[in-house]
Amino acid sequence: MKPGDTFRDWLIEVLGDRIHNKGCEVRIFKLSHASHRICKYEFKGEKLTVIAKFFAIPTGVIKKYDSCSLMKKESKDLKKARKIIDVPEPIAINKDFNCVLVSKYVSGKTLFWYFKHRRALKEKLELIADMLRKLHENTQTYYDKENEFSKFHYVLNHLKINRRMKKEYRRLLGKWWHSSFLDIKNGCMIHNDSTPVNFIFREGKSFLLDFELSSRHGHFACDLGILCAELKYYFVQKGSSQRAEPYIHHFLRRYSKNEKEFYKITKVIPFYMAYGLLRIAMFKSNTSYRDYPLREAKNCLEAIEKI
Repeated sequence: MKPGDTFRDWLIEVLGDRIHNKGCEVRIFKLSHASHRICKYEFKGEKLTVIAKFFAIPTGVIKKYDSCSLMKKESKDLKKARKIIDVPEPIAINKDFNCVLVSKYVSGKTLFWYFKHRRALKEKLELIADMLRKLHENTQTYYDKENEFSKFHYVLNHLKINRRMKKEYRRLLGKWWHSSFLDIKNGCMIHNDSTPVNFIFREGKSFLLDFELSSRHGHFACDLGILCAELKYYFVQKGSSQRAEPYIHHFLRRYSKNEKEFYKITKVIPFYMAYGLLRIAMFKSNTSYRDYPLREAKNCLEAIEKI
């Protein structure tokens, strides 16, 4: 991209003093595996790289949504979270460029890299547990239990499964709804998309990316359950989901203040692991392992009948 390109010139303008040579060329890289078009922009000769997320250009499963509202919401949530934990710096938004959110690029290795190489994985899970705890404790607010269930039903509605299976999931959800296990005094800000690609590690620090799905009044265990589900799914593809258990146990122990809280978390974590597993089934519907998350999600929800 060279001077004269409308979007490039707008980027240069909003970046201000961060760019010294206003006439520099800008290189574009499209990033894959996202729900919207996401591009990385490198400024030749400058020490700055930014990420642009175009909310009005969907590339994922969900096609219909209010792109402008999502753009504003994520920018606002990033600003709030940035006061508490390390997240990408939101720089600018603009509805006229396909509802774009521009943020500073964070380089480093993703948690998924540590999944694959099995190097210092427990150590990285400790950093994540500490970061999530910090986010949850510093954003206490009222709890919206109804929304916790509505997002579960939203995933169910988008799953390509038969009516009988959906009916069984809903029956089990009803049992969870009428139990007291998910009743808590306060809700908090949750990320709601705590997958391995959204955690970046650099120079001993951990960053949390992509606040598009974040919620202000959620149950803290949601972020824990989604990540635990991702661990199970990763290891089942490597031969045995049981190999995930020591990592899950270590992660939940680290998050817990004490034995009493750890015990309480183990009672609710199956609900949110089921949520995470059904999300996996929805987003990775074409893989040969799709039956596993559907089956394991049902097993997790059935925990309510054994308590």
